[in-house]
Amino acid sequence: MDTEIELKFLLSDNEVPLVPGLLMQFAKTVNNKPTKQLQNAYFDTPERHLRKLDIGLRTRCCNDECEQTIKLAGEVVGGLHQRPEYNLPIEGGKPNIALFDASIWPTGMDMAFISANLQPIFSTNFTRRKWLIETENGSQLEVVLDKGEVTAGNQSEPISELEVELIEGDRSDVFAFAEHLISQLGVRLGLYSKAARGYRMADNKPLIANKALSFVPLSKRDTQEQALEESLGYAIRFVQKHEQCYFDEPKLKTLKRMLDGISLIRHIFWLFDEIVEKEATEHLRKELKWLLGELSWVENAMQLKTYTSKRHAYYKKINNAPELAQVITDLQDVQPSETDMQDLFHCARYNRLLLALTRFLLERTWRKTWNQKAVIAAEKPIVEVAAQLFERDWQQLKQMVLEDKSFNSNDYLQLKPHLENTMLNGNCLGSLFDKEDRRIFRTPWLDILYGVYELQTLSYLKQLCVGHGDEQLEEIQKWLEQKANFLVTAMEQSRVASLDNTPYWR
Repeated sequence: MDTEIELKFLLSDNEVPLVPGLLMQFAKTVNNKPTKQLQNAYFDTPERHLRKLDIGLRTRCCNDECEQTIKLAGEVVGGLHQRPEYNLPIEGGKPNIALFDASIWPTGMDMAFISANLQPIFSTNFTRRKWLIETENGSQLEVVLDKGEVTAGNQSEPISELEVELIEGDRSDVFAFAEHLISQLGVRLGLYSKAARGYRMADNKPLIANKALSFVPLSKRDTQEQALEESLGYAIRFVQKHEQCYFDEPKLKTLKRMLDGISLIRHIFWLFDEIVEKEATEHLRKELKWLLGELSWVENAMQLKTYTSKRHAYYKKINNAPELAQVITDLQDVQPSETDMQDLFHCARYNRLLLALTRFLLERTWRKTWNQKAVIAAEKPIVEVAAQLFERDWQQLKQMVLEDKSFNSNDYLQLKPHLENTMLNGNCLGSLFDKEDRRIFRTPWLDILYGVYELQTLSYLKQLCVGHGDEQLEEIQKWLEQKANFLVTAMEQSRVASLDNTPYWR
């Protein structure tokens, strides 16, 4: 068995010819291997039994020699792929999984049924160039460049990938070479394998953006440190998934999901401050702040787009005020374009940040600044930490939203940071408690938070009307104020009702 530890990069056709020169710049020695044409077929049952177990079965043929490969469930974070892999030679291109050691399979797997029902699902055919390089530190790295396509039925997508795998030596040299690539090429870290792409095509299930952040999957047996690792891994993958969604189909709501994921990463550093010293994440937090700034326009852009949509109730009123409509159009004209966003996700600073987050997680960098107090905190049961945190949040929230006090727009706008942090705590640790109880408790508070976002936009639109000395815009201001008052009335009902809900962690 081999366990792959490799970084995957996506690169353009223009960057492919530059790769050999970059290898020569970085490496102490470079051994150029022969170029190969590889024909690969991926197999599964019609019901996707292997896919459901996160197992990949592939045959690969080159120059009349074939092998079969099993890849078991592994981990992918920030472009770093780690999966147990088993390879065996076979005659012809048809797999025979009975040849693999029986101990590798998950318990309860019906080998006979799966073997009898295997069929080809999709193929990947590409030209492979390979180099073995030795670093100045003596590590051995394998660098592989694949150019070709993945095909399922009558559909196909291009393959243009560079993979860097540690063969022997210090893992830090993989990251050093990755830094070298990122600084010289407009590459992106690749989250999805060729197999994942092929399955999506074969099953006609394109990558779709999430409607919102979900809940980090945790076990009640997890320690606080394990919860940190799960949360950070989830958040990094969430960002990368929506980066790819944006390249597949550029949408503002997809950028908003990226914004959510980046905010979650920054929140995780605060949430686990018992075991993550502030000094350990200073650079990462600085870069996350930069990235949030690059995307800070997205929320207003989404609201402006919604309000100027012909399907929205506000459209007619806004469109009947040419001055306001023109101001909104001017604002939309100066928003970053799709090309601007794609350039951002190709830039060295963004990809260095993803690489640094991946390394921080993989190498557990937070341990370097640990004292005895942090060591003890790391072993705390996360379910106890979560219950105490939620109770503290709840008591603070109740003090801020007392039932006998009336709230206005400004009160709700000031509540936003605390409410957002409370909801993010739930995203990180809420899976430890009953799903339905959690839903009942969180839903009205989420409704209030979405109301706060709408109040922000109404306030923004009012600001756009100010200072023009136009009678019609003054009327629009009054109308927007009225809409805000109606919204606050609805939010007040949710707030009062929410205070009676039973906390789901008790």
